[in-house]
Amino acid sequence: MTTTSQPSGETRTSDGARDLSSDWAVVRRRIGAYVALTKPRIIELLLVTTVPTMILAADGFPGFGLVLITLVGGALAAGSANAFNCYIDRDIDGVMNRTKRRPLVTGEITPRAGLVFATVLGVVSLLWFQLFVNSAAAWLTFAAIAIYVVGYTMILKRRTSQNIVWGGIAGCMPVFIGWAAVTGGLSWSALALFGVIFFWTPPHYWPLSVKFKQDYANAGVPMLPVVADSKRVAREMLAHTVAMIACSLALVPLAGMTWAYAVVAAGLGAWFLGLCIRLLRRANDPSRGKLEPMKVFHASITYLSALFAMVAVDVFLPF
Repeated sequence: MTTTSQPSGETRTSDGARDLSSDWAVVRRRIGAYVALTKPRIIELLLVTTVPTMILAADGFPGFGLVLITLVGGALAAGSANAFNCYIDRDIDGVMNRTKRRPLVTGEITPRAGLVFATVLGVVSLLWFQLFVNSAAAWLTFAAIAIYVVGYTMILKRRTSQNIVWGGIAGCMPVFIGWAAVTGGLSWSALALFGVIFFWTPPHYWPLSVKFKQDYANAGVPMLPVVADSKRVAREMLAHTVAMIACSLALVPLAGMTWAYAVVAAGLGAWFLGLCIRLLRRANDPSRGKLEPMKVFHASITYLSALFAMVAVDVFLPF
């Protein structure tokens, strides 16, 4: 049996029947393209911080239903912000090797369809939080989307080397949203968790920017590694890391964390700080070895995941 393509775009077999397997392949490819617009790997990392925050806010497990509802709403909101980012940045995405295969660049999805998709996700996420969680979570979700789309993508990204520092505020918002979902408000403990992610973002993202430095330069995006030498980048990463560790330890008195959390937070902080110090030493003295920024990038993911896992575990410790 053979298949032929019809003028309408349908695929049919030699006996005239529609080739449903081919149609399904087209549907799957289109769904995959829309999913790619939401940048699911970024969403995963954001949601990793939400559940431990909710557990800490509730001083125990807040209930499967509330957690699930908050995660769904958070995924919709983050997907909306990321899709808006793809729409706005489609011109420079086509210049960069790392992003040139995104659906709005390849034409798999039209700009208009991408904009509609982003808008629908954003509206649904806000209604979701308003209807099923509370107004505080809904307003914080609106702020998160606005900060990322307007503050970072439209204003800061192409204008300042500190773009990821201030734009990174959007990545901290899941902590506030998760806390508000449980309590209806915020607290100093939530602010400490916010600070951890805020100061974590530059030493997480700048190493990736080092790897794709030429991409950003070609696109005219002044990421810090593009406009500054490796010594300055390493120094600023180190400064942010120290502040990040301070915020993680501030959680001990603010939230009444146990000594177990304090030990783990200090140990993780010392480990990550050591990697940043090594990066700075190699930037100052190339004879110490080749710069390995991607080791710091991967380590930053391990650090954040492990720290927030300990935040969740600590609540249930019997001491």
